[in-house]
Amino acid sequence: MATQTTTMPGQITPATNGLLLPAFTLWWREIVRFYRQRSRVIGVIASPVLFWLVIGSGFGTSFRSGGAAGQEHYLDYFYPGALIMIVLFTSIFTMMSVIEDRKEGFLLSVLVAPVPRSSIVLGKVLGGTTLSTVQGLIFLVFAPLVGVHLSASDFLLVALTVFLVSFSLTALGFAIAWPMDSTQAFHAIINLFLIPLWLLSGALFPLAGASGWIRLLMRINPLTYGVEALRNLLHPASPAVFPLPASMATLVLFSLFMFSLAFVMVNRRTTKPAA
Repeated sequence: MATQTTTMPGQITPATNGLLLPAFTLWWREIVRFYRQRSRVIGVIASPVLFWLVIGSGFGTSFRSGGAAGQEHYLDYFYPGALIMIVLFTSIFTMMSVIEDRKEGFLLSVLVAPVPRSSIVLGKVLGGTTLSTVQGLIFLVFAPLVGVHLSASDFLLVALTVFLVSFSLTALGFAIAWPMDSTQAFHAIINLFLIPLWLLSGALFPLAGASGWIRLLMRINPLTYGVEALRNLLHPASPAVFPLPASMATLVLFSLFMFSLAFVMVNRRTTKPAA
């Protein structure tokens, strides 16, 4: 006689455990791997700080972004863009581990293991997201230098914004890296596509002062809404291009879309023609 098993609410089923445990293992592996490579940790933080100080000081008072009384210093304006740069670099380059894992044979062993492929996406993407979020929030120690003093509620909103940007960019990096077997090709895509994505996000210059076709590209660039959300939270006196709720909603939709794309890439079956 067949017996029927019931699952109590909140009980972890074998199927759930089969998804979460491999995902947690891959997440923890990404954390340990990154922080064991101290040069990567230093480079990810030092490069945007150098960009922020050199570019910001170089433009100096020759740039007025139209902030309070039209006298916002460029270091203040560029600060959210530098934070997004940290998130971008960490999120994307962390996903180079997908290519490295394929070369080392680790990815093949994971694929043949009796675990759902969705756990691979979840673990790798959450690992990169955690790293880039932490690195971005560390950069907030420089916030008082540009006159930013966050309350607890504002800090939580900034952390949520950084998390959403990190999650979407990490999923994008995963989708790009998954079909590749060459780090050189990955770097080429970064230079061709992702750096312009950051340049056209309002990180370096405001949307209002751009030419018509550049302004259009900036409006359809989802990273623009992440930069604007951070600028609204860090510099509330500056005029907002997009309302904060609209920016946050766009980031949520972008995150869901990129994670779905990464999930589709992993579950895509490639078939070889018969001889």
